[in-house]
Amino acid sequence: MSAGTETTLMALETAEAPQAVARMLDANRAALAEFGRLFRERRPSHFVTCARGSSDHAASYFKYLAEIMLGVPCCSVGASVVSIYGARLHLRDTLLVTISQSGRSPDILAFQAEARRAGVPTVAITNDAASPLAADADVCLPLMAGPELSVAATKTFITSAAMAAALVGACGSDAGFSEALARLPEDLAAAQALRWTAVEDRVPQARSLYVLGRGPSLPMAQEAALKLKETSGLHAEAFSAAEVMHGPMELVEEGFPVLVFAARDAAAATTAESVERLSRAGAHILQPDFRPAGHPALDPLSMIQTFYGSAERIARRRGRNPDKPRLLQKVTETR
Repeated sequence: MSAGTETTLMALETAEAPQAVARMLDANRAALAEFGRLFRERRPSHFVTCARGSSDHAASYFKYLAEIMLGVPCCSVGASVVSIYGARLHLRDTLLVTISQSGRSPDILAFQAEARRAGVPTVAITNDAASPLAADADVCLPLMAGPELSVAATKTFITSAAMAAALVGACGSDAGFSEALARLPEDLAAAQALRWTAVEDRVPQARSLYVLGRGPSLPMAQEAALKLKETSGLHAEAFSAAEVMHGPMELVEEGFPVLVFAARDAAAATTAESVERLSRAGAHILQPDFRPAGHPALDPLSMIQTFYGSAERIARRRGRNPDKPRLLQKVTETR
């Protein structure tokens, strides 16, 4: 499949994300309120998350928002410590959040079962409300994204990340954030209409590139790099705009592409400093404009909404079908 051919499933599903987020927020009002009550009753010292792939990027977004907006540390634990290594975890004073589009991955199920054995409340975010993960969780938060047929997750990732933001909103008392969250579907629709022409013109010819972010934008950089690997077979690596200075910068040479996800938050100034240093080293900086959301913490969602459209077009310009990567399938059941 190449540029100019029929519309791909990835493009169609990306365009469905704003409506999917609206459905998700509306359908989960009661469950989100229940989660907020659970949080206030338990007052956990920290959160634990368990997820893989794009879902883990959504979990990382939750981590940053929980730590920044709630002051509650959040750690991601590898599911294999239970499913492969048989660890019995000493979980206490926490809440577990699992994220899985299918809700059927054996290792995520095993981790959730271990948390329940330890008496930890479990919250499952999944696109299949009839899945084993949903059935075994104390609280199920269905994504309501509808069927997603392209191998590359788009609308399910955006709804997962929006759900992560909604969880934090349910726990906190930031009225401005809650109002912005309610307007998020409109902001995503506006972001969907944008096109990152400079990215689409430069990236298809690249052999390798970096994708940078910081704070809540870093998981979106990680997601963007994953999508470029999945759909374009392109070597893309994501780094914090701070960590890129600790080693990875040595690979930068004249014309090396660097795509920057920079939100309007407290990290904007230091990200700009990193970008300036990379530019002096010869990097070709791609820092596209984006449609800001109603709150800086939601800007990363607008950025990834726009990026997905560019990723789909980049794949086709590279002569690839983004719906059907060579070696991947839609559901990966890891153990």
